[in-house]
Formats: sequence, C-alpha cells, structure tokens
Amino acid sequence: MYHMRSMKIITFILALLMLAPLAWASHGGKGANSGEMILDGDRVSISGSIVDTHNEPIAEAELRLTVDGKVVDEFETGHDGKYLSRFTLEKGAVSAAKILLEARKASFKAQESQIEGAQLARAGNQLYFTQDITLSRTLGPAFWISTLVFILAYALITFELLHRTIAAMLGAGLMMVISYTIGVLNPEYHIFSFERAILSIDMNVIFLLMGMMIIVGILKHTGVFQWCAYMSYKLAKGKVFLLSVYLMIFTALASSFLDNVTTMLLLTGVAIEICTSLSINPLSMLIPLVLASNIGGTSTLIGDPPNIMIGSYAGLTFMDFVYALGMICVLCMVALAVYTKSVWGKEYAKARVDNVPEYIKELQAKYRIKDPALLKHGIAVLIVVVFLFLSHGYWHMEVSIAALTGAAVLLTIAVLGKKVDLLELIEKDIEWPTLMFFIFLFILVGAVESSGLLALIADWIQKLAAGNFVVACALILWVAAIVSAFVDNIPFTATMLPIVAYLSQVIPGAENTLWWALALGACFGGNGTIIGASANVVTMGIAESRGYKISFGGFLKVAFPYMIISVIIAHIWLMIVRPS
Repeated sequence: MYHMRSMKIITFILALLMLAPLAWASHGGKGANSGEMILDGDRVSISGSIVDTHNEPIAEAELRLTVDGKVVDEFETGHDGKYLSRFTLEKGAVSAAKILLEARKASFKAQESQIEGAQLARAGNQLYFTQDITLSRTLGPAFWISTLVFILAYALITFELLHRTIAAMLGAGLMMVISYTIGVLNPEYHIFSFERAILSIDMNVIFLLMGMMIIVGILKHTGVFQWCAYMSYKLAKGKVFLLSVYLMIFTALASSFLDNVTTMLLLTGVAIEICTSLSINPLSMLIPLVLASNIGGTSTLIGDPPNIMIGSYAGLTFMDFVYALGMICVLCMVALAVYTKSVWGKEYAKARVDNVPEYIKELQAKYRIKDPALLKHGIAVLIVVVFLFLSHGYWHMEVSIAALTGAAVLLTIAVLGKKVDLLELIEKDIEWPTLMFFIFLFILVGAVESSGLLALIADWIQKLAAGNFVVACALILWVAAIVSAFVDNIPFTATMLPIVAYLSQVIPGAENTLWWALALGACFGGNGTIIGASANVVTMGIAESRGYKISFGGFLKVAFPYMIISVIIAHIWLMIVRPS
C-alpha cells in the first residue's frame, strides 16, 4: 500500500512537471495576450523603459496593454526597467486601433500613455513602437511602512536595544512579510519582492569580508601581530610616546589592508599588557590606537566597511582610494600624533620601567613567532592578494575574488599541514554575525530605496545644495561625520550610496569628489563616539572586560574633538585638491 501511494505521488509530480511548460506557454509568460492565436495578422512589438524622475530604472513595474478597451497583455519590467510586449492584431486593424499602455507600481503615481496606430513603424507584417515612461514618486502606504520599520531598526541598532544583526534581520523580515501579506491584498502596501531583496545584497562585500577574515584568522595562529607589538616597543627603546606613535602607525597600516575590527581584536590584548607593565592606564594607549585604525582604514578600498560599500557601488578601484585619500590620511595621522601628545602626554610620563633592556628581553620571549613556516606561506598569499587588490581594475575582477582565492589557498595549506582546525577557524575567526548583519542591512536599504525614501532625501539635499558643488560636498562630509559619530556608519553609508550617486551625476564638476566626501565623513565620523565605529565598540568592550571601563561621555570628551579636527582637515583638502 505504501509503495503504491508513493508511486502515485511520483507520477503526479512528474505530470505536473510535464504540464508546467504547457501551462506557462498558454499563459504567455510575461507577455500573455489573446492576439497570439490570430494567423496572418499584424505582429506588434512595443518596447521601452520605465524610469523615475531621477532617470533611474524602475524594476518590477506592472504594465497593462489594452487595444480598443480589450486587455491584450499584462507584464512587468525587468531589473533594468525595460519591457517588451508582443501581440498580434487582425491585418489592417492597427491603423484605427486605440492602444493604451498603463504603468503602475506602489509608491509611484500610475500613468497611462496612448499610442496611435499610425505611430507604429512597419516592416512587412511587423509593427514596432518604443515608448519610455517616467513615473513620479508618491508617499503611499509602502513608503511610510518601510520608512517606519527602517527607523525602528536604526533605533534598535543605535541604542543597542538589540544586537545589530537581530535588529537588521527583524526589520528585513517585517518588510518582506508585509509585502507578501497586506501587499497581496492591496498592492499599495507592497514594498518590494523577494527577488528584489536578494538582488539588493552586495555579495562582493560579503565575500570580501569572509575571505579576509579567514586569512587573518590563519595568520593569527603564527603570532605575527604580537611580534609586531614587541618590535614597536624595541624600536621605541622604552619611550612611551614614541611607542604609541609606532603602534599607531602599525595599526593604521594594518587597518588599511585588514579590517580595522580584526586589527584591534589582535592588538588590544597586547597593548593592555604593555601598559599594565608600564603602570599607565591602558585606555591612554587604546583610544589613540582605535582612532588610528579608523583613519588608516579610510585610506584604502578594503580598510573600512563603508569604503568597501562605496567602491563596490561606484565602481572605484583600490588605487582610486589610495590616490584620493592616502595623503589626507597621512596628514590626519600627523594631527593624531600631536593630539595624542597634548591629551595623553602626562599619562605617558608616569610610565615606570626600571630596566628597559631586560623588559625588552621579556617581551621577546613572550611575543615571538610561533609558526615561521605558516607565516611564510601566509605572507606569500597575502602579497598575491594585495597585488590583485591593487590591480583588480586592470583585470576587471571584483576584489572579493582575490580575497576568497587567497583564503582558499592559505586554508588548504594550513589544514593539510594540520596547522589549524577547520571547524574552529570557521566558528571563531569568521564573524558570522557581522556577515549576517551586512546581508540584512542591504535588504533594509533596498526596501527604503524601492519605496522612495532615498529619493526623497536626495531631492532634499539637491534642493539645499541648489546645484552648488561646494555646498553639496560640505553637506555630505559633515552630515556623514556627525551622523556616523552617533549611528553605526555602515547603515548610514548604505543609505547614502544612491543619493551620492545621483548628486554626482547632476552637479557639474562633482565627478568622484562627492564619493570621497562620503568616505571621509563616514570613516572619520566613526571616531566621534564609542558607538561610532565597530572597532570602538570591540576595543572598549575588551578593555572593560579587563577592568578598564570608559563611559560614553568619557570617550566623547577625548575623541570627539579629534574627529572635528580630522573632518576640518578633510574639508580643506577636498576644497583645495578636489580629488577625482
């Protein structure tokens, strides 16, 4: 009995699979119409694009085509906003036919376009016509719901009421479930489709972060980062301020090629131990280091998540970032050294080391290279990966490909040589909550972009800037800096990407300079508060777990003034140099 029932189920499934293509053909896919059965008639093709008032393509817009009041086709635009409809009419009936094309989508005003039969171009029995339609935005239910959910998710992230990954997941889930429940009953509540949500995820960013996490996770087992801290102290010869400068330079350089969160994770414990042995407050060393990590991360495409997002969205290469932002970051590092001396100089003067050479020997014994062979392989792989980063524009290759390939090669070497445990590496060194946060954040931003919030903000900024490059650059730089100081710069950057892209196109002389204003504002602004950047939260969290706690106000008091100084330097640089 069980066997017969299984056979019936399998037969039923096979029948469905065989009938599905026939059912699709009878429906006509995205171009179903009743005129397909007319033989020897006039074949009509109507194509075009649906765009918004910013000339951006509108995906998944619903179109209905009627001829003399009879529906002949219903279809949707593709992800590029283009459409194509084919149908057949009786021979000679086109000239007198009244063809009406209706376009509609949630958060847009519906629009009808009438096509006169005489307007169609003829080639034998083939008739062609191109009709582009521009839809204007409207603040409908989908707009208000998506905006409200986005703001709530933002608030949960900002005030740490929920873990940022959970908050982003909750927001993305709510938007999709509303679209597929209330949005089905009333299309005005449909925010976006599941397909559109998936397309909004930038997998280049996800894979780049994953690849670099694996590479750094393997290098961590060699002890190279702790060894670099020892070398810094050795070069400083016991002079604490000089030590802090060396460590800041190393941190900035490391953060320009590695994720600054990872850099601080590796250096925080070492810095605390060194400061404890010197009898000074570790916070006097950790705060300058985390400020340096955010400055250093600004200088390259892969140094800070906002840069990764900007580069991927705007098509900017690794060397574009280096040329445009490298020198300004060097100037800000010089300013940081002076600022560190003025703020923490007295604390450094309290350092007590009775025998510097003896202490250097202790550090040498404690912080040494644990696995030279693995380190050699790791450096070789990293050199190749960095080379591909530098030249990826020439190869027309996404940077994530270089990162994943390097990670795969180094992981193969480490696992075959039994240097690392694969499961331990996957569980501990790949920051899955961070990757998940990015995925759901992209969906959140894709939703508000689809419903029109970003277009509204862009219109506001453009109106305020009035086409003036100087005003637009100042707005983007300072708004990004102030907002990123109090809100995680990752969601803010994701929100601003389409806005800056639009302004870069419509403001004369803007070119890529507005992208650099966004990068500098988002990255430098992260130095303003303890929650401004992920590296700040991670570093101060580790310090607190070791008994060295700093309050929100305490961090703000020493970090925010430097943030203002660095943004002023950036503003002057952008106005004078205008890097393109």
